Amino acid sequence: MINKQLLQPESIVVIGASNDIKKPGGNMLKNIISGGFKGELNVINPKEEKVQHIKSYTSVHEIPKTDLAILAIPAKYCIETIKILAEEKNTKAFIIISAGFAEAGEEGKRWEQEIEKTVNSVDGCLIGPNCIGVITKNYKGVFTAPVPPFQPKGCDLISGSGATAVFIMEAGMALGVSFANVFSTGNAAQTSAEDILEYMDLHFDPEVDPLVKLLYLETISDPKKLLKHASSIIKKGAKIAAIKAGSTAEGSRAATSHTGAIASSDMTVRALFNKAGIVYCSSREQLLSVAAIFNYKKLQGKNIAIITHAGGSAVMLADQLSKGGLKVPEIAGPDAEKLKSFLYPGSSIANPIDFLATGTAEQLGIIIDYCEHKFDQIDAMIVVFGSAGLFDVENVYNVLSVKLEICNKPIFPVLPSVVNAQREIQSFLKKGHIHFPDEVVLSKALAQVFNTPEPMPEEISGFEIDTKKIRKVIDSASEGYLSTSQTVDLLDAASIPRVQEIVENLKEKLLAAIQTTDFPIVMKVVGPIHKSDAMGVVMNIANKDEASETFDVLMKIEAATAVMVQPQLVGLELFVGVMKEPGFNHTILCGLGGIFIEVLNDVSAGLSPISRNEAEKMVQSLRGYKLIQGARGKKGANEGIFIEIIQRLSALVEAAPEILEMDINPLIGTQRAITAVDARIRIGK
Repeated sequence: MINKQLLQPESIVVIGASNDIKKPGGNMLKNIISGGFKGELNVINPKEEKVQHIKSYTSVHEIPKTDLAILAIPAKYCIETIKILAEEKNTKAFIIISAGFAEAGEEGKRWEQEIEKTVNSVDGCLIGPNCIGVITKNYKGVFTAPVPPFQPKGCDLISGSGATAVFIMEAGMALGVSFANVFSTGNAAQTSAEDILEYMDLHFDPEVDPLVKLLYLETISDPKKLLKHASSIIKKGAKIAAIKAGSTAEGSRAATSHTGAIASSDMTVRALFNKAGIVYCSSREQLLSVAAIFNYKKLQGKNIAIITHAGGSAVMLADQLSKGGLKVPEIAGPDAEKLKSFLYPGSSIANPIDFLATGTAEQLGIIIDYCEHKFDQIDAMIVVFGSAGLFDVENVYNVLSVKLEICNKPIFPVLPSVVNAQREIQSFLKKGHIHFPDEVVLSKALAQVFNTPEPMPEEISGFEIDTKKIRKVIDSASEGYLSTSQTVDLLDAASIPRVQEIVENLKEKLLAAIQTTDFPIVMKVVGPIHKSDAMGVVMNIANKDEASETFDVLMKIEAATAVMVQPQLVGLELFVGVMKEPGFNHTILCGLGGIFIEVLNDVSAGLSPISRNEAEKMVQSLRGYKLIQGARGKKGANEGIFIEIIQRLSALVEAAPEILEMDINPLIGTQRAITAVDARIRIGK
């Protein structure tokens, strides 16, 4: 629970403070002093009379009452110390930088739990343990370096890793990224990143609070809280970029469905971030590039003008922008020819606009003015300008600085000459600007920002489904995979169109049942988890005799319990599925179906409940989307019905949260209908 004593303490005690600033307790105290803390500051070190010119107490019993205690002592001594502070010194905020707690084993975990219990008993706030501390405008409570100057409109940083927070601040300061509040949560025994974001949301004032929030998450302890408050604060005007570490497929458990085989924690996290409006980042470099983009004017369209004197950089930049869904449109016409007349012979204005290594500051200004006022199709500019070390580029950067302020279209400066133009870059940064040292990193980050949707509405209107029937099936079922009849009942209750089928374990009954069926038909084994892998799917059965022979073959397959007969449908094979990650809402997946689901891995994901807008984006983001639309003379599938099936699947799992995995693979799609051919559902209770 974030409180005033943590953010605005009137008194701080550093327990384990030292005169040796190479020790955590020593550097912590040094940073608090040099950071200009204006309240009462006390220290405890039984071996010293004074620590960094401050009177040192020998015991926590001796100190006056204090708002905030920062502990830099061995883990085993923290329990008793915090108990005294909470019960005798009216302390309501605690930062434990010490390690040796839950990350070290069961004993450390018990210590954490005991400390959390004590802090909760006084409605206090605990940061850590095993963290670097906290920075606010009131004090610099970290033991690391560098300590960035507090900038009220800088970036708030919340990090589960102290070391990573340091690396982010170091690299960010070099680019011109500034910081405001910094929270290192460490083991997050009581206060998690979600709790801090909740506080920021509930107390957010866009006029005075930082508008950019950067998150480094190693765990998401409360996905629903993260979604709620990230969405809320973004809607209020903030922007969030985040890294979620530890989300690879290798970290996922083995699964028995196709969905389980392709879904990963990373896919679920991405779906959560998309729903909240958080920009997903995969590295510190990308996180800081996104932070820099957030500090410039918002990109309103896809069309980018590349302005440079470096042809190779322009090519790499154009390639990457195109891969990210942005465009570098050709610039031509009378205005383009007029612009060319201001440039040296050999310059190119087609876009990229290459005004040669000899290009001047005046020419750069003219180019920017044309992109701003003459070329209406251009939405933003990326300026790549370095130095070969032959002349001073400060005039160029001065022009760029002015244009950044006065132009309505965003301009993103790539200043790659960090050695040759080091002095000029530093001068540029001192004016409050941020630069990008690499054009490819910028373009990836720019595409990620542009393609991140706005937060989805909290209330999503769904389709009418037979919830009563769904609950009856689920409540009467056992854990594990549902039977064919139970699966069919759930599909029907959700009004998901399915193929009509016959299931029998006696040949005579099956042959009698198919007398009125049109051939060709498909016959499938019932029992084995993966029918295709068990050679349990036979197509193009043309008559009753072939059906009889096929029945015998299928029933000999290990684990076979029956045979299913379906009419053989022709169309585009599609796929939808469900995966449930602990703590998260259901992840809904869609893509191309059949055997291609695992071969192509062309799937997109959303977090339930799914709105129509989300379902549309899921379908349209598929690499195989053109096949759904129809390509090369082949008819596609009905996109509207596919979108509705995704929404109905979402409504089904909302009514039946016990569903852990689900495949509908394939769905056979035509322009008139989409029909579920095969489905498997696994539940847990």
